[in-house]
Amino acid sequence: MSDGVADRPPAVVLLSGGLDSSTVLAMARERGFEPCALSFSYGQRHVSELAAAETVVRAQGVARHVTAQIDLRAFGASALTADIAVPKDRSADEMAQGIPITYVPARNTVFLSFALAWAETLGSTDIFIGVNALDYSGYPDCRPDYIAAFEAMANLATRAGVEGTQKLTIHAPLIALSKAQIIREGLRLGVDHAQTSSCYDPGPDGRPCGGCDSCVLRAKGFADAGVIDPLLARFGMAPV
Repeated sequence: MSDGVADRPPAVVLLSGGLDSSTVLAMARERGFEPCALSFSYGQRHVSELAAAETVVRAQGVARHVTAQIDLRAFGASALTADIAVPKDRSADEMAQGIPITYVPARNTVFLSFALAWAETLGSTDIFIGVNALDYSGYPDCRPDYIAAFEAMANLATRAGVEGTQKLTIHAPLIALSKAQIIREGLRLGVDHAQTSSCYDPGPDGRPCGGCDSCVLRAKGFADAGVIDPLLARFGMAPV
């Protein structure tokens, strides 16, 4: 549902169903946009995140939500899209070494390309993405220079850009925030963190494993923020 403001410009918001993207969805609305959520079923191991995305869009009253179907398992090479074990219980030092096997080759480039296509059809000049350059676990497509380069390319890649009728901006409002700051921002905006899914290797019911890099970073974020993760209570798990 819309909040009744008819003249809000549309913005495409990439929504995985995770903590970061759910916060960005709320931020787009606060900044005066009408969010159009875009999720992906891409053959990911943690496909339960899509159920979280559906719950989040309903909770935030998003009128348009598209889930695009693509198959990145055709390429594999990632623990999220191939039969490769997800690393567990790694230390902060281990996570800081190199690019982890949970990196999905070119994933954000693929996702932003789809977002660009939808934005052009909507007549939108704005895309929001929840990338983070602090607690980003080594992913190369979460860095500020990557976002700036894609934005520059995007404005050369569409009819609207070439004709000068559309100047696209990619918003990455979380890029310089810590996980704790993101959690506090979500709380301020009324995001229900119990609805979100961050785990790379969840159980069939979406129960987080507690040991993958994403679970570890999430737990550290809640600890640093001084609040208990409500997702743990949802699954009857002890607070970290």
